[in-house]
Amino acid sequence: MNVHGLPAGSRYVSKAVVHDPRWPKVGAVLATLRASGRHAVRIVDIDCGAGTLLLHALEQARRLGFTAIEGRGTDGSALLIGRARAALTRFADPAIGVDFAVADMFAALADEHYLPADIVLCHDVARDWRPEAAFALRNAGRIVIDDDAGSHVRGIAA
Repeated sequence: MNVHGLPAGSRYVSKAVVHDPRWPKVGAVLATLRASGRHAVRIVDIDCGAGTLLLHALEQARRLGFTAIEGRGTDGSALLIGRARAALTRFADPAIGVDFAVADMFAALADEHYLPADIVLCHDVARDWRPEAAFALRNAGRIVIDDDAGSHVRGIAA
């Protein structure tokens, strides 16, 4: 680990990850899941931007020993999704499947309802979203981590 709590040699170390208030919680939740015996993890990043945090989280999951890792990043900006896909071309690991898509945040959350992710990364939705969006967020994943590093947890202690 380096001084920022990021693994040494990480390919996706950037100011965005180092200063993202969600990162410490993401790392802690991944470690808790792995310590509980999990070998597979699914992470969804709603409003993922250029995908840096999601890619770093997937890389950290692999480093912790997860053997089946799936990531999905969505954003409303085609430009940012293009950047995320470009970063993905440098990210080759057969244990990790990643998809980036342009999508409305509410629609992306609704898509997760039937097969909730283990971890959903998002920005603070409490201030700006409709009540039905908050409901969709709670049902999109077992663990939801927002900008304030707060979380909604179902099923495990984080």
